[in-house]
Amino acid sequence: MIILFLQITFYTILVSGSSLSDKVKQTPAHMYNKPEEQVNINCSHSIQNYDRILWYKQVNKQLQFLGYFLGYVNYEDGKPEPGVNVTMEGSASKDQICTLIIKEVDLNSSAVYFCAASREKPYTEPAYFGQGTKLTVLETGRTPTSPTVKVLPPSKKECRNQKDTNQRKKTLVCVASGFYPDHVSVEWKVGGEKITKGVATDNAALRNQTTYSITSRLRVPAEEWFNPNNEFTCIVKFYNGNHNEPFYGKIQGEKGMFISEGDGMTREKYLKATQRLKLSYGVFIAKSCVYGAFVVFLVWKLQGKHNK
Repeated sequence: MIILFLQITFYTILVSGSSLSDKVKQTPAHMYNKPEEQVNINCSHSIQNYDRILWYKQVNKQLQFLGYFLGYVNYEDGKPEPGVNVTMEGSASKDQICTLIIKEVDLNSSAVYFCAASREKPYTEPAYFGQGTKLTVLETGRTPTSPTVKVLPPSKKECRNQKDTNQRKKTLVCVASGFYPDHVSVEWKVGGEKITKGVATDNAALRNQTTYSITSRLRVPAEEWFNPNNEFTCIVKFYNGNHNEPFYGKIQGEKGMFISEGDGMTREKYLKATQRLKLSYGVFIAKSCVYGAFVVFLVWKLQGKHNK
């Protein structure tokens, strides 16, 4: 029996990305609960002849097998693993609901729970994951706290020495902080349109004493940043206990001129160069005025001598 479970688990991990995984549904996607409360997680599938639901708990990317629920004609039964403190009820048949029940949760119950649909026989049939349910058991006295979102502009020094204009990039950084617990997702929009290219978001939120923070980076061509008409928006979706609530951080593109010649000149260098030219021009005008005044003085003196 142990070998059977290992084989099923292997197939579950192997094919979880298949399109048939779309036929396995889990609800809800997020849950907050207080200690000692009961938690119910539902799973259903629409795969013909599949009659087994497997349940897993994922902590720190490690899967723990919780047990399975088997259902076919005149037989429905749950088989939890020893010591896991869960039960299962419902049905594993197509278009039916199988429920994982955790009667009294504690802080160690916080995890992502997965169901997977499989087939009792033959054992070689693959299994397919659901989308997962993230459960957080709230610490004593804690309530969900929303994030603060801020978008930081690119560094002035970034891409300064990059001579290939096609490779010049600017990196914006979105920082979401002060939230609890860590049920968040991050996305970017440029000019109101969602963008995924050039986006790199932390794999998980970082715990800072009592709250969490997460960062996301967006790399864009420098000419996009040096366009004041472009608005860069970071959207952090936070599960508030009822639904995913969006929080926004925004920043406008910088006013200025993007130099596209292949001489490695950046906007900063361009501004310095123009300032030097203005200063030189001012000195030239001042010298010209002094020289002109001197010439006028000489002419006046010569005319005075001639009249005498």
